[in-house]
Formats: sequence, structure tokens, C-alpha cells
Amino acid sequence: MSSEVDSIGKISACPHLRAMSKPMLAGLIGTIGFLLYVAVVVILADHVLGTHWTVEFVYFALAGIVWVWPAKALIIWAAR
Repeated sequence: MSSEVDSIGKISACPHLRAMSKPMLAGLIGTIGFLLYVAVVVILADHVLGTHWTVEFVYFALAGIVWVWPAKALIIWAAR
């Protein structure tokens, strides 16, 4: 296996994978995670619909905002 020197002088066996892996992985995890989150929120919404309007309001307000914190953590991880 040959090794190459990357832009900061470190020797890397696969520089193209090293440079692109975290953002690509974060995009994949984020997309799959968001789709799963939406599916769970929609399934749980069936149980919330028909209850008092304040319960519905709180549920949908939280469901619309809660995904932001995991997404923020994933973006910060990918940027490092």
C-alpha cells in the first residue's frame, strides 16, 4: 500500500476518503435520522390529534423544534 502526503504534511493512505468522510457521513446520518424522526412524529401525531387544542399545540411546537439540537450537534461534529 502506498502512502501520500496530505496538505498539512501528514502521511495518509487514502487522502480522498479522509478529506470527505465526515461531511458525507454527517449528511447521510442527518438525512436518514431526519426521515426517521419525521416518521415517528407523524405516527405519534395520530395519538395527539383529537385531544385538546393546547395539547396539540404543545406537541407540534415541540416536534417542530426538537430536531434542531441533534442536527446542530451533527453539524458541529462534521465541521471539526
